[in-house]
Amino acid sequence: MTTIDFYTHVDDPVGVAARLVAKAWPAHGFVRVLTPDAQATERLDRLLWTAPATAFLPHCRLDSTLAAQTPIIVDHAPEHEGPAAVLINLAPVPPPFFSRFERLAEVVGLDDAAVAAGRERFRYYRERGYELRAHNLANR
Repeated sequence: MTTIDFYTHVDDPVGVAARLVAKAWPAHGFVRVLTPDAQATERLDRLLWTAPATAFLPHCRLDSTLAAQTPIIVDHAPEHEGPAAVLINLAPVPPPFFSRFERLAEVVGLDDAAVAAGRERFRYYRERGYELRAHNLANR
């Protein structure tokens, strides 16, 4: 069963996603990030080229010809056919393919809409019997 971690009180969801990618890739070998829209996809794509400054995070978008050989996929398309180790969700709804993954990281922002959507996702997973862990990033 998928292990689900909620990262709450996040002031910069895209930045936190980048840090989670940097930690998850070496540990698990494959990471898929589902962003809410094209703008967030573009921002995270650019960020992964520069952070961390001393490392390279091999990534591409879902429609890239290199997607099958790339260990980090960043896209807002709500689909996934490849390997399924770690999924990072920045979208406001549960990804339809989340249960294929070993781990799911839900990133919840600070604004009222993000908090409400995060609570709905938490309830959705809890009602289906998933074990949930919460990490409050307010003081980090």
